[in-house]
Amino acid sequence: MKNDKNRPFGLYDPQFEQDNCGIGAVVSIKGIPTHQTVSDALSIVENLEHRAGKDAEGKTGDGVGILLQISHKFFRKAAAECGITLGDARDYGIGVFFFPQEEQQRCRAQKLFEILAAKEGLEFLGWRKVPTAPQLLGSLAKSCMPAIYQGFVKRPETIEQGLPFDRRLYCLRRLFEQTGGDSSYVASLSSRTIVYKGMLLVHQLRSFYLDLTSPDYESAIALVHSRFSTNTTPSWERAHPNRLIVHNGEINTIKGNADKMLSREETLASDYLQGDMAKILPAIKPGGSDSAMLDNTLEFFMMNGMPLPLALMITIPEPWANNKAMDPGRRDFYEYYATMMEPWDGPASILFSDGDTFGAVLDRNGLRPSRYYVTRDDYLILSSEVGVLPIDEKRIARKDRLRPGKMLLVDTVSGTLVDDEDLKAQYANRNPYGQWLDQNLVKLADLHIPNHKIPELDKAQRLRLQKAFGYSAEDVRETIYQMALSGGEGIGAMGVDVPLAVLQPDRPLPLFDYFKQRFAQVTNPPIDSIREEVVTATTIFLGGSGNLLKENEENCRMLMIRNPILTGTDLLKIRNMKKRGFSVADVSTTYYKNTSLKKALEHLFVEVDRAYKDGANIIILSDRGVDDNMLAIPSLLAVSALQHHLVQTKKRTQLSVILETGEPRTVHHFAALLGYGASAVCPYLVQESIRDLIEDGTLDKDYYAAVDDYNEAVITGIIKIAAKMGISTIQSYQGAKIFEC
Repeated sequence: MKNDKNRPFGLYDPQFEQDNCGIGAVVSIKGIPTHQTVSDALSIVENLEHRAGKDAEGKTGDGVGILLQISHKFFRKAAAECGITLGDARDYGIGVFFFPQEEQQRCRAQKLFEILAAKEGLEFLGWRKVPTAPQLLGSLAKSCMPAIYQGFVKRPETIEQGLPFDRRLYCLRRLFEQTGGDSSYVASLSSRTIVYKGMLLVHQLRSFYLDLTSPDYESAIALVHSRFSTNTTPSWERAHPNRLIVHNGEINTIKGNADKMLSREETLASDYLQGDMAKILPAIKPGGSDSAMLDNTLEFFMMNGMPLPLALMITIPEPWANNKAMDPGRRDFYEYYATMMEPWDGPASILFSDGDTFGAVLDRNGLRPSRYYVTRDDYLILSSEVGVLPIDEKRIARKDRLRPGKMLLVDTVSGTLVDDEDLKAQYANRNPYGQWLDQNLVKLADLHIPNHKIPELDKAQRLRLQKAFGYSAEDVRETIYQMALSGGEGIGAMGVDVPLAVLQPDRPLPLFDYFKQRFAQVTNPPIDSIREEVVTATTIFLGGSGNLLKENEENCRMLMIRNPILTGTDLLKIRNMKKRGFSVADVSTTYYKNTSLKKALEHLFVEVDRAYKDGANIIILSDRGVDDNMLAIPSLLAVSALQHHLVQTKKRTQLSVILETGEPRTVHHFAALLGYGASAVCPYLVQESIRDLIEDGTLDKDYYAAVDDYNEAVITGIIKIAAKMGISTIQSYQGAKIFEC
């Protein structure tokens, strides 16, 4: 029976063909460049039309592109036609530039690049206008089409081929981008890879870029991407591939990841670009998509000496914390890097290449499946779905899929296909990570309880503070009681029928009530945090983060905490910790009631900066001391304002912020505090309220067990909330700012 593609048939439903991007790759494992590889990759992306967006006119796409090795056979002839003489393969770099169409602006940008190349000691060889067929474009794509040029740069004899030369080209590109190249976009600048992309329909890519139809264009690696814009506006620049990756999915923690990358720039140093950091930083270019920001980060790590597969392993790690079957050495490797780097979390299938290697990695949940064939003539064909390229069954040696958290690597130089186990064992065995962790990582559970008394409140003080922080009888008798009793949230209706906080001006509400967490547009349905417990992680690390670019045992001198919701005893242990490499300081978030809130925040920043200058790497913000004359800065405001201040002053990864506060009591309150920058929270007034419930006989339970159960209810609730955003780890959720007001 013939199937009508516009109607459901059996298990087929056309609505599922509109969900996300399409990715694919064709790779010669032995590194043999052919034009067939290019053509096959283009066929893959043409067959992924259902995974690409288009405008209402149906003539402009969301974006499509291809990443290839530079074909010396092709460019030697193409450059000669423009009067440019190239040396041998990889003795030159090629930049692909999207310039303004206006001639004067274009000439100014081109001249700037030539001047900067000369200043960097690189000889610029000339420009080539890329042959295109703009008549194929829809009106929208044509109206914003850039002038597309290729620029050729000669390799100095003093610089080695490959990555060392690409490193110089990277510095040149970043200098161009920061010195006035805002009106232009550099799609790629490398001696090994080149990108052809645009705001095209999938079938337009092959015919729009005339280079791709030349039989002389040969490559051993080809990555393709068809884009379906779910969270960003389509443009020529935002089409994939980026300079190293193509990505299917979304990075839901991107705001926090970008902030932390900005913050850790003060501590990142390598032997490779010591004198060039001023040209490069910030590593992440503002205004890019989530994929572009990840690409910026991976490129920064690679250019500073970190192997590209390793960079992917630490930004998108497999779930290691709850995996009992994992090799201990590999778990130690992941734990070492977790002390410095949070996961970039969200559904992601990522293909990557530096021109010599090709790899693929899948997120820990496996929400963006990728399938691949290995052929008998040593080709790897991979895509986001099967059936994208017709292949004779007799040619196929192996069919497989990428597993959650796993990585696949092809080294075209050695001609080998490296599987996940061998690849990760290679990196896990490079250093004695387990020994480093044993000697330097401090666990909160192992800290000695000091001989100090935790401050306690009497009944009158509790009632006064509950009023000051806006507690209702329902908060105490129902919410706190239920969580302390059962270790879980109470069951309630899914609907919310109360007016928005902003529409209740006559009622004082906590700042938390003005915020709602966003839901992930692409991670739908949300992650099942109960059944997928192996991929969730609540562990956080406190202290000053180490230098990611240089592996040494000092990097993992951190305090590990399993649950960021702290008891009074936990906070007492941290406050009185006497361990080398840790310094804890208290900063009050209270202020005199006649002082403006703005001045109170400015004073908070000054006090934290002073503590940092005095050597503190763990700050405890406390609102204890509220009385008739002293008010508390709303905890969410204090945390978020300080987070922005520390990011802007590049101190955030050098300081961990613990909040000791009487204000939060529901799961949403704690989620907002962690989401806006708190590393951990100790809700002392909740704990006092639990004591009150026990003392008056309402709650028949041991106090410490009740507090532990309440904390467990909170963290379980936060995991459930984070799952709605496609986030699996609290370390990634922290500072991700995934709320709207």
